[in-house]
Amino acid sequence: MSDGAGVVEAVGEGVTEFKAGDRVVSCFFPQWSDGLPWGEVGNFAGTPGDGIDGFAVEYAVRASTAFTHAPSGWSHAETATITTAGLTAWRALVVDGSIRAGETVLVLGTGGVSIAALQIAKTMGAAVIATSSSDEKLERIQALGADHVINYRQTPDWGKKVRDLTGGGVDHVVEVGGPGTLAHSITAVRVGGHIALIGVLTGRQGEIPTAVLMAKQARLQGLIVGSRRQQRDYIVALNQNDMHPILDRSFTLDQLGDAFHYQASGAHFGKICVEW
Repeated sequence: MSDGAGVVEAVGEGVTEFKAGDRVVSCFFPQWSDGLPWGEVGNFAGTPGDGIDGFAVEYAVRASTAFTHAPSGWSHAETATITTAGLTAWRALVVDGSIRAGETVLVLGTGGVSIAALQIAKTMGAAVIATSSSDEKLERIQALGADHVINYRQTPDWGKKVRDLTGGGVDHVVEVGGPGTLAHSITAVRVGGHIALIGVLTGRQGEIPTAVLMAKQARLQGLIVGSRRQQRDYIVALNQNDMHPILDRSFTLDQLGDAFHYQASGAHFGKICVEW
């Protein structure tokens, strides 16, 4: 429940960045304004829905630094996708990856981060390879602009397939799987490439082919979302491009439990939202 978007009802004394009526979106790390991550950023102590109360509420009273302005013309449901999924993809490719036109990106699955990464990569002029276990989802992600798609159940050695498709490997991997997929991602990345380690969907620990990673001289960068400054930069980019997130389904606030069950089913394509 770290991702919240809504309208400012009132501001406290001395607040100049926002006014009543502004549309805003929450920050995953309200205490991380800019610069490199530091101690408290690593323990989620200030993260809504984790160390502090989240946004499954009708009203929230927070410091002004807990929010940024929302993109122009976005619904609240669309805006709420920025806090975690959108900003994570932005940091992985733009901030840490310094992506350039003509490069190639591998995204795993069709969750919120992967689809946001696909959209950002295509906007930046990069080619995208996407994986999924569902042919139906692969058709949908290809319609969004993926240049190549791979069903990883039908192609278990998908890392080698990616390497063959690109003639040596991709420039960037948006790695959301963790130990169950990381070995394939290392196979898929080019010599000197970049792997953004974001998720642990397949577990928290496992074997990693360190010798292959070393031989490829690839950069394995762990990251968790981003700073308030990075979120503001991302929103500037969104305001310059006609790019909107993919929303799968919305639930009402009193259906919050149903929303979690639906997420656990893995049937979604894009983001699940809760509105009131």
